[in-house]
Amino acid sequence: MVNKIFFFLVIIGVPLSVAGSLLHWSQILMFGVYCLTIVSLAAYMGRATESLAVISGPRIGGLLNATFGNAVELIISIFALREGLIEIVLASLTGSVLGNLLLVAGLSFFVGGLKFKRQKFNVYDARHNSGLLMFGVIVAFVIPEVFSMDMSDAEAISLSTGISIILIVLYLAALFFKLVTHRGVYQHVSNQEGSDAGGKHVHEEPEWSRKKAMIVLALSTAAVAYVSESLVHTFETVGDTFGWSELFIGVIIVAIVGNAAEHASAIIMAYKNKMDVAVEIAVGSTLQVAMFVAPLLVLISLFFPVQMPLVFTLPELVTMVTAVLLMIVISNDGETNWFEGATLLAAYLIMGIGFYLL
Repeated sequence: MVNKIFFFLVIIGVPLSVAGSLLHWSQILMFGVYCLTIVSLAAYMGRATESLAVISGPRIGGLLNATFGNAVELIISIFALREGLIEIVLASLTGSVLGNLLLVAGLSFFVGGLKFKRQKFNVYDARHNSGLLMFGVIVAFVIPEVFSMDMSDAEAISLSTGISIILIVLYLAALFFKLVTHRGVYQHVSNQEGSDAGGKHVHEEPEWSRKKAMIVLALSTAAVAYVSESLVHTFETVGDTFGWSELFIGVIIVAIVGNAAEHASAIIMAYKNKMDVAVEIAVGSTLQVAMFVAPLLVLISLFFPVQMPLVFTLPELVTMVTAVLLMIVISNDGETNWFEGATLLAAYLIMGIGFYLL
């Protein structure tokens, strides 16, 4: 049913997006069309990536998921960088961290908890990810903020560039650690990839063939790039019309649009009691944003007229640090329930109200 909805949204949305941008239709109307089209295209990118992951095996599959997990947001951010919308890009990165740790994880825990009183996930993965979250968000984002106070703009860019390179190297090392040298070392038999709840091996079939998946992925990515460029041009008009700040557009709107399909997948997995997958989507996507997408955007901005330092505003920084600490406290026992999900959602709503009123 959901796939049919996304199919119709793509069939209708892509032609409307092309027509609207060429004929200069109302930017408010087109903002909605662009957002829905990107969400539906992201769903197709996700399905294609999953099929390729099953065909290619867990190691290459993990790398594919890491590469394309935040592809939509990365594309939107690159076009926003080209337009000099640094605040929106930084805000969207903040929104991704908050959205994944509080909104996605919160909804997953809450929805899953309504069906199951207690849900368990790999406690070793949770503790490993906690350390990376502490480093990727708190250490790597707070340090530039503190040191840049007494630096010139050029020095801040140099500091951000150095930190970005270190983040990307450590992120690649983390992938190598999880997918190669220590793959399966900390997993329980019942939770291993390709096993069901009883520990029996299950052969997973890809939804699409390799050729079809690659064609769908290439076409979806190209369409997302085209629609994203048009979406970026509507931000100013939409902000003026609804009274939204660039901070709110980035933190809430761009972040949700860029990760909507991934968000839905995590909630569905939690409802099916596949909490290892749900938590990996929420936390793994956060790590991708903090340790790969954000530093990559800093390096890409070096080729544009306006460079982006890895320096966030105080509200952005405080909310991200708070979200990380709250998620670590809740997830480190390897168990969850609906009330913990409600706690994460409440934190997201509080921060959302704050960003709206800024």
